[in-house]
Parts: sequence; structure tokens; C-alpha cells
Amino acid sequence: MSWSLRSLPEGGALVEITSRVIQGRYLLRPDARGRVNELILGVIGRAQELTGMPIVAISVLSTHFHILAFPEDAQQMAKFMKHAAGNISDEIGRLHDWPGSLFVRRFKSIEVSSEEEDQVSRLRYLLAAGVKEGLVERAIEWPGVHSARALTRDHPLRGWWFNRTQEYAARRRGEDFGRFDYATEYTIKLTPLPCWAHLSTKEHRRRVKDLIREIEREATAERQASGDAVLGAEFVMSMDPHYRPARLSRSPAPRFHARRKRVRRAMWEAYAWVVAEYRKAAERLRAGDREVQFPEGTFPPGLPFVSYPMRAPP
Repeated sequence: MSWSLRSLPEGGALVEITSRVIQGRYLLRPDARGRVNELILGVIGRAQELTGMPIVAISVLSTHFHILAFPEDAQQMAKFMKHAAGNISDEIGRLHDWPGSLFVRRFKSIEVSSEEEDQVSRLRYLLAAGVKEGLVERAIEWPGVHSARALTRDHPLRGWWFNRTQEYAARRRGEDFGRFDYATEYTIKLTPLPCWAHLSTKEHRRRVKDLIREIEREATAERQASGDAVLGAEFVMSMDPHYRPARLSRSPAPRFHARRKRVRRAMWEAYAWVVAEYRKAAERLRAGDREVQFPEGTFPPGLPFVSYPMRAPP
């Protein structure tokens, strides 16, 4: 298999999902009018409503986006990302006159362990977007899509989904319609980290605020040591969305986010078993065995997704 096997444990898992823009261009760069934000949030909000995907946090930088989510299985994740990435590509491509796909390859998903330190670490990573790069001083100052305000204040993530099919039909009828006549507003629902699901809203916000303050203090200390200045939101929004960096920094992504060796080993062993069983089943399928059973929670080649069995509630 040329790609990592899409598989999640029964019951779902916390997953960090990443999609990167082709050639490292700044096509997701936020704009002063907020058009990019409203399009991205509208698409993600609609994708969440269609698939029921629980979302913990989102951060969108100019060249890529991260979503921390808790899909129930690989199929829910795939359906969500098919809608989200495909329609973001269409909408932002239309906005910036970019033909073809906006993203360089299919999305990357990294399973996060059930350990609290691992889950909080990934939330912290998303909250640091824009600050750790020296683009803004405070997380709430990032002009693009970011979860800081939504997780610490009554400031929900809202955007617009534009029904282009209805707009096309209206144009064919010669109808003169307004920009929002065939649009639907969506609000993204954010859910707590699994390890923080027991917290009250007040305590959850306090912990998120503590993380953000820690992020901002560290970034300030690093800038003071290096002498670098914050570029600022206006600079970010002034960048040419078609700018292409001469060189892209690439680093291998881990298969799992787990700090403790025993936890990481257990996750690898579980995944390795699924891969081994999948390969054996694929060989039998190629040999002509149409009754072969693939592991639950996987996508057999050319066949429907194999769901986990329904469990009776305790």
C-alpha cells in the first residue's frame, strides 16, 4: 500500500487532520473583507452537519489547515474531509482564480493517544497557530480562522455556504439575485477534548486561556531573544495569495501523537495487526476469494467500508 491505511479503533479516536496547499502557495491567506474566512467556515460547518463530525479545534494558516476532531470511524472522517477539502478547494479557487485542486495531496490524519498530556499538547499546537510563527502577538489577533475566540469567549465560528447549483439555475432563468439569496449560514459546534469532557464550561475556558497565555509568553520570550518582530495581521492579509516560496520545509509526520513509549508501542501494535490482516485479505481478494472478510473499520479496495458492529448501550 502506497498510503497509510485509513483505520481508527472501535469507538473512534482523537485525530489531528492536516491539508496543505499545493506548492506552498498562500491561497488560504485571510483577507480584510473576511471572504476567505466565511467560505472556509461555511464549508466546514456544512460538512459537520452532513457527517456529524465532532470538532475540537480548527486553525487555518495561509498554506495549510489543521482540524482536531473525534471521528467515530475512518468512514466518517473520509466523508467529512471529502466535502470539506473538495468544497474549500472549489470556493477558494473561484475566489483567487486558481484552477484545479487547491491541495497538494489527500489529507494527513494522525491519531492522538487517550493520554491527557498528548491531547492537550495537540490542542495547544492548534491554538499556537499564527503566534508561534511570529505572525501575530496574540492568538485572538490572527485574522484567519482560529478557535481561540470560540473556545474562550461567546464568539462562535460562523460562515456561509453558497449553493452554487441554485445560483447557476437562477442565472439560467435570468434572475437578478443578491449574494446571500442562495446562501445558508452555518455555525461550527466545538466539543471539548475527550480528557476534558467532564469539565464545566467555565473550567474548560479557563484551561484554554491558560494554554494561550503560556503560548504567548513563550513566543514573546523567543522574539526577545532573537530580536525578531511580529509581522502583524495587516502584513498577513497583504500577502499575494499566489506567492510561491522558493523552498518548502518538509519533515516526516508521525503515525501517532503519543509521548509515552509504552502508549506509542501499544498504538503501533494495534495498527500493525490491522495492516497485516488487511494485507492478507487483499491477497485473498486478488486471488479471487469474494467471501474474504476485511478488518472492521477499514476500506477494502473497490468495496464498501467495513463498519464496526453495533453495540447495545450499557
